Amino acid sequence: MKIAIGGDHAGFRYKQRLISFLKEENHEVVDFGPGSGASVDYPDHVHPLALSIASGDNDMGILICGSGNGVAITANKHENVRAALCWNTELAALARKHNNANIICIAARFIAYEFAETLVTTFLNTAFEGGRHQRRIDKING
Repeated sequence: MKIAIGGDHAGFRYKQRLISFLKEENHEVVDFGPGSGASVDYPDHVHPLALSIASGDNDMGILICGSGNGVAITANKHENVRAALCWNTELAALARKHNNANIICIAARFIAYEFAETLVTTFLNTAFEGGRHQRRIDKING
């Protein structure tokens, strides 16, 4: 799977570790930054990542910032992007099963790194159920 990853300075360390983890799992990873832990404006990294998901250049996305909220709000400005803020495995699974989310957003300041790996694994390995959920997805873009 081709996975886009990015975020802000608060998510930088998690991003770097997740890149290694994902590569070990045989995923292709595209890093949208930041390139260090220095302060950045997350929209500068989120918009290009979200566009890559919307265009189909990448299959799934992972965004990481302090709370997960800023990256989720920004990513969801893009048509055909469904970014879900997840803090437990049930939400990560439901985001895929019912919402066909294509970006998981993680709160680095509130979730232990090891659990972030669990969330990402759950998200990437859960299929969309379709059916009545597809009808709802079709109504999102208006």
